[in-house]
Amino acid sequence: MGGQDLKKEDSHRKEKSGRKKSVHKQGEGSGPKRGGQQWKLFAVALLAVAAIGLAAFGIHQTRQGQDGGGQTAGQKGPEDGLAIEETIDGDEGAGQRPEEEADDSVQEEAEPELSQDLQALVDRGVPIPEKEVDFEDLQQNVNADIYAWIYIPDSEVDYPILQHPYNDLYYLNYNLDGSYGYPGCIYTERYNGKDFSDPVTVVYGHNMKNGTMFAGLHDYEDMEYFREHPYVYVYTPERLFAYQIFAAYESGNEHLLYGHDYALQSEFEKYMERVEKVRGMNCNRAEDVEVEPGNHILVLSTCIANKPDNRYLVQGVLLNEE
Repeated sequence: MGGQDLKKEDSHRKEKSGRKKSVHKQGEGSGPKRGGQQWKLFAVALLAVAAIGLAAFGIHQTRQGQDGGGQTAGQKGPEDGLAIEETIDGDEGAGQRPEEEADDSVQEEAEPELSQDLQALVDRGVPIPEKEVDFEDLQQNVNADIYAWIYIPDSEVDYPILQHPYNDLYYLNYNLDGSYGYPGCIYTERYNGKDFSDPVTVVYGHNMKNGTMFAGLHDYEDMEYFREHPYVYVYTPERLFAYQIFAAYESGNEHLLYGHDYALQSEFEKYMERVEKVRGMNCNRAEDVEVEPGNHILVLSTCIANKPDNRYLVQGVLLNEE
């Protein structure tokens, strides 16, 4: 091979080698460009999928809101509860929660306002018995003539009061069930009305040997008992009457109501003068209790053993005048 041939072959080799290097450099440069484009396409696709997902979620939430939020009937979400509380606070409750309103109503029920007659007793410091009388039941199932109830705490005196419509002495001899004989009933006569509005009301009862009916009135012969049992209570369907005892004594058997009009001040004053003049071993009185014209007097009358012409009287003055 000649020198020229060697030069041509060497030149050919260099040219071929240059083409390979050029191809290799181009391959190295094109690789990264192609990979970057692929990542960009992937990111765009990912964002598109996310956007579609968010749009679908929003549509789903909108449908839930229209259909009740996916909650069952009667349930409220946190936002609903807040809205309700805000409505009560701002419009109806004036800053007060429903629980607080309920507590106030319970307190009002526990502390009812007293009637005028009971409030008058509270103001005087007079105890009010925890006693209830069902007059409707008594009149329907026991005796229709029952119209009041008399009660002296810590004693046997705890009975209905009756008044016969035409026979004043009927319940002296007849019992609650209509049977004849003792002990009879506690009763008033038609000289008195049934509303205890008369200046003087007289209530009668037998002095039974077994201590029932009005036998307990004789305990007022003892001064200590007289002081420790100062009150007599009379219940009616309309109200409670409370009397403070001011005198207890032995008297004759004259009728206290017949022929007297105690609505007249002169008659009332004469009666009180007679009461104040009574003296004796069985007479007790409360000197600190004042009785004036216009007051209402309750007289409890019973017989005395072995003294058929005498009566034992316990008298009280009404404390809760209307």
